[in-house]
Amino acid sequence: MKKVLNIGIVGAGSFAAFASQAFLEVEGVRVLAVSDISKEAGNQLANKLEAEFHEDYINLVTDKRIDLVYIASPPFLHYKISREALRSGKHVICEKPAALYLEEAEELQALARDSGLLYVVNLMQRYNPLYSKIKTIINEGILGAFLHGYFENYASDEYLARDHWFWKDSMSGGIFIEHGVHFFDMFSGWLGQGKVINAIQLTRPGAGHVIIDRVQATLLYPQGIVNFYHGFDQPKVLDRQEMKLQFERGDLTLYEWVPVSMKLHGILKQDDKTRLMELLEPAAISLDSHYVDPQHATGRFNAISYDDMVTIQYQNKNGKEALYQQLLSDMLTDQWQWIMDRTHTRVIDDNNAVESLRVATEAKQKAIVF
Repeated sequence: MKKVLNIGIVGAGSFAAFASQAFLEVEGVRVLAVSDISKEAGNQLANKLEAEFHEDYINLVTDKRIDLVYIASPPFLHYKISREALRSGKHVICEKPAALYLEEAEELQALARDSGLLYVVNLMQRYNPLYSKIKTIINEGILGAFLHGYFENYASDEYLARDHWFWKDSMSGGIFIEHGVHFFDMFSGWLGQGKVINAIQLTRPGAGHVIIDRVQATLLYPQGIVNFYHGFDQPKVLDRQEMKLQFERGDLTLYEWVPVSMKLHGILKQDDKTRLMELLEPAAISLDSHYVDPQHATGRFNAISYDDMVTIQYQNKNGKEALYQQLLSDMLTDQWQWIMDRTHTRVIDDNNAVESLRVATEAKQKAIVF
C-alpha cells in the first residue's frame, strides 16, 4: 500500500489555503501543485506550500505524479474539473456542491465507479464528534422518538459584493444547492431520507437585479418534519446558526454551522442520565431536579416515568477553527484509507454527494419565489 498521497489543488482561495493546512497534518500527504485562474493567488498559495503553480488546471490533473485532486473552485466549475480529473485517472475530493445539476453529479459518480476511483464531496459535518453523539442519542431513543426539528442559518453577506458569483444562479446554483447540501446531508444521517414538502425563495428588494438572499424548505422525515432556513443578510459580527431537534421527552439545541456546543433539556430515567453523561463527557449539568420517587407524566397518549429533569451543556474542548481543521484531516484520512483498502467503510462516499444535491435540487424546483 502506498504510504504517500500526492495532492494537486485547483482553486487557491482562502478556504483552499485553510484546507491544505489540514491535509498536511495527515502523515504522508504532500501537496505538489496548485492551479488558479489568478496568477497572484495561485502563486501565493503554491509558494506557501512549496508546490508548483499551474495557470491551466489541465496541466495539474494530467500530472502523473499526482494521486488526488482537491477542487476548491466556485461551484460552476466543479463538474468540469472533476470530470477532467477522473478521466485523467485521479481520485477527486471536491468542495460542495458536487455540481450545479443532479445529472452531472450522477455522471461523475458513475465515471468514478467505472474507473475504480475515489469521488467524494467534502460534506465533513459527519466527522464532527458531536454529530456522532447526537446520532447515538437518536438511535438509542434516550429522549424518545423524534418529532420536529429546525436549522436556522443567519449568515453574513458582508464580504459578498453585488457582483459576487454567490448571487449568480448560473455560477453557484443558488443557496439550496451551494450551501444547503451540508445540512440536508447532516439531517439525513440522523433521521433517514427526507422528502421536500414545500420551499420558498425570497428576493432582495432594491438590489438592482434578482438576488435571492433568503430560502426556506420543509422536509418530511420518517418520524417528523424539519424546517431549514438560510438567510445571507447579516453583518459578520451577527453571523450565527442554530439547530434544534425535539423529541418526546426533551430537546437538543446545537450552535454554530459546524456545531461546537449543545444544550440538552429533558426528563430522564436514571440509567439514561448516566448514559448521557458518559456519552457527552465532559458535559456540565446546569440544572438537575432529582426526585426521590419516580415521577409520572403522559405524552402522545403514552405513560412516561422519569427520575430527573435535567439541562446539560456540552462544549467541544477545541475552538471552531481547530475543530473544522480536524474534521478536514479526518475526512482525508478516511478517504485515503479507502483508496488503500476497498473493504474500508467510509463515513461519507459518493452517495452523500449525489443524494444531498438531489434534495437541494428538489427544494429549488419546488420553491415559490417572492
